[in-house]
Parts: sequence; structure tokens; C-alpha cells
Amino acid sequence: MLGLNTLRINIAQQLKANIGSAQDYMVKDMVDIADSSRLVQGKARLTRTDRGILVQGTLHMDVESTCSRCLSLFSHPLTLNIVEEYFPQIDIDTGNTLPSPEDYDSFTIDENNVLDLREAVRQYALLSVPMKPLCRTDCAGLILATN
Repeated sequence: MLGLNTLRINIAQQLKANIGSAQDYMVKDMVDIADSSRLVQGKARLTRTDRGILVQGTLHMDVESTCSRCLSLFSHPLTLNIVEEYFPQIDIDTGNTLPSPEDYDSFTIDENNVLDLREAVRQYALLSVPMKPLCRTDCAGLILATN
């Protein structure tokens, strides 16, 4: 397992590997989530597919949330289970440009053969934040003083 202090991984050698070959990475990096930079860390397995690289990972981070009951700010832990396929833009053997994937919002591997996980992490994090976050399960909410 390779340890990296980045979510940007050069996968040129893996693109030359046989279909099914896999490499495990420990990743750690900062990602901008809702105008705030957050530390993300965890494991990712990159597997060569017939079309690109399949990323399967479990990443952990904390995001700042506002309690839906008492309105206080608190740190909310998230676990992101990422499964995405990344498609190369350049043929690793010929250097020719490859056609874009059919799905317009697919993740791509850049022309330098770097797979960047930051946008996937950002999207997964935004989708993982609860709609009504609670600072704690027994939060009483706003307490109004009465005379």
C-alpha cells in the first residue's frame, strides 16, 4: 500500500497494466468543501478497467455544520464511500486524444495521466451532509426564557 499526501495520483504506469490489476493507496489531503478547506484521509483502491481506472475508497473527514435545532456550529464527521470510474483523455500508448465518455459528468484523467480525487470527494461530501444535522441526538433546540 502506497502512502500519499495528496488526492492527485499519477497513474501512467497503471494505465499500461493489465485489466484487473489494482493498487492500494493511503491518501491524505485538503479539499475545499462549501468555502472551507477540510482534511480528508483514508484508503483508495485503483483498479484498471477496460476503459479507465475504477476508484473504490473509504475516506474520512469532518465538516462544519449548523445544528438544525439549536443553530450552533459543530464539527460533523463524515465517512465517504467512493466508487467512480475515471476515463483517460489521452491514449497512454499513442498519445492520441481519446473521445470523451458518453456521460458528460464523468470524471476524467488529465493529459498528464493524473487522476484527481478532489472533485469526487467534494461532491460526495456535499451529498453526505445530513439535511437536518444535529449537534447531538438529545439536542433540546433553542431554549426560550419565559418570565
